[in-house]
Amino acid sequence: MSERPRRKRKPSVKKSPKRGGEERGQRLQKVLAAAGLGSRRECEELILAGRVDISGTVVTELGTRVDPDRQPIRVDGVRLPQPKRVYYALNKPAGVVCTNRDPSGRPRAIDLIPGKHERLFAVGRLDLHSEGLILLTNDGELANRLTHPRYGVQKTYRVVVAGHPSREVMVTLRQGVHLAEGLARVAGVRIKGRQKQSTVLEMVLKEGRNREIRRVFARVGHKVLRLVRIGIGPLRLGDLPVGEHRRLSRKELDALRRAAREAGRK
Repeated sequence: MSERPRRKRKPSVKKSPKRGGEERGQRLQKVLAAAGLGSRRECEELILAGRVDISGTVVTELGTRVDPDRQPIRVDGVRLPQPKRVYYALNKPAGVVCTNRDPSGRPRAIDLIPGKHERLFAVGRLDLHSEGLILLTNDGELANRLTHPRYGVQKTYRVVVAGHPSREVMVTLRQGVHLAEGLARVAGVRIKGRQKQSTVLEMVLKEGRNREIRRVFARVGHKVLRLVRIGIGPLRLGDLPVGEHRRLSRKELDALRRAAREAGRK
């Protein structure tokens, strides 16, 4: 009696570790692309071909997430080099986009960082006409924790609006304003100063909907004249000149990571 042919074992998938019941890490194809192995699509093909392993286990599933700081990744048996993590605070001027690719050829935030930084990306976004604090990094894990609504890291803005918001308007802002995708809530808002035809406010958000502040004020009858982000968690814009950048200090980076962890526990 002949033996049955053994079935060829399928490559298994090494699941990324979880913290507090939540999946953490970055998509594998994104990590490979950030390491310079090709476009996102080309890196997906490497995974599907079974050429990538995590901690010694071959992966072929595109949804696989990985923590590159803790899990060794190899492509064709060669370990992926660990990229040096860089962190910049930038005071974005109006007229600059936060995306890395812009078909219109407008100035990009990453263009304001001298040197060759193809893998840098903006953490969160400010629209074309908004200004202020943008964090630029190649650390996808920290970026996810600072921007994902699940973690709710606060962003602080200085907003100049036309007219003088009434007490009723301020109450409405604190209670929440209905937008097309749901109720937009602010974590805090207060008046910082009044001019003849405008008002300066400070607003704190935990969300990051597209053009949220402009849309919220439009719903309560006030046009936003100027919008400047002045804080991301504990990180502050300070006196950084418009269009200039600086590297984050170790103290600032530790404070950002701590704020992201603490926000995730709430």
